[in-house]
Amino acid sequence: MEQTAFNQSQCTPGDSRLLIISGVCIGICMCGLMGNVVVVWFLGFHMKKSPFTVYVLNLAIADFSLLLLLVVKLIFRLVTTVYCIFSFQHGLTDYILMDLFLFWYFASMYLLTAMSIERCLSVLFPLWYRCRRPKHLSGIMCGVLWALAGLFVSLVFVSCYVSLSINCTQLLRSISIVNFLIFSLFPFLSNLSLFIKLQCGSQRQHPGKLYVAVLLSVIFLFIFGFPFSVVIFLDPLYSDLFYLHISYLLASLNSSINPAIYFLVGSCRQRRFQGSAKVALRRVFEVKTMSEEGSLEMQHLADSLDDGGMGTLGYPHEEGLAGNPPSPESPSQPS
Repeated sequence: MEQTAFNQSQCTPGDSRLLIISGVCIGICMCGLMGNVVVVWFLGFHMKKSPFTVYVLNLAIADFSLLLLLVVKLIFRLVTTVYCIFSFQHGLTDYILMDLFLFWYFASMYLLTAMSIERCLSVLFPLWYRCRRPKHLSGIMCGVLWALAGLFVSLVFVSCYVSLSINCTQLLRSISIVNFLIFSLFPFLSNLSLFIKLQCGSQRQHPGKLYVAVLLSVIFLFIFGFPFSVVIFLDPLYSDLFYLHISYLLASLNSSINPAIYFLVGSCRQRRFQGSAKVALRRVFEVKTMSEEGSLEMQHLADSLDDGGMGTLGYPHEEGLAGNPPSPESPSQPS
């Protein structure tokens, strides 16, 4: 078995940088845990499922699990370092914790990528999306992506700990390249180009709240989630603990920021922030649910309340949703 930083458990209480980074990271994780619990509770028990809420619910579960595991891992490392206990070799425990972290990290990245791509398809091909899209596509895709993350992590565990014929370093670098090209760069460029097209086209369209939330999540994934893939590529055996903990810090920000994005996007009305967290989440996700059920009138009404009269993706509202008002040229006759 290769000697890595996982089984370097010597007592080194003098590195204050790692202690500070770990403390800040734990604080961020605690905030992110509370935010993701709110999202899971609301979408899982208080709102009807839609294709996008299925993705968001799975994403929140992955982020919550990653943050919880990161808190456990960092506290374990802090106790080991500060109190100089568990000085024996605990490589297997570190391997298992790291592989679990990789599983939740990969799953979160893959789920957000699938959600962003489906959102782009719903904007570019609205008729196909409404009429031809398989009914249970979101659930199937989530299952496939969870399985893909599990497959990658299983290969990493077998190659790096069991030490079979698969080279651990080459495998980790190959996975990091795939994650960068397919699950980081591609969704970032596709969503950014679509946003520019909507804003700068001949007919300028106003993106809906859900699209803005997805776009911001993808941007922050590229900023905060991508550095961990860089660390995997440059240092597959995690020999530099400082850069590893920096990547932990950025990964915790990436998994904690999505609930804040949903709240800020949902609570922003006419350039002011108002409303509770529940109302904000409802504004982001419930309008899409109603539109997919065919209640266009309710969608127009909700969009007019949220965005000051401009419909989602710039479709103008039809007057008289509940019935046409009497024309001024033909006033109603007195009875």
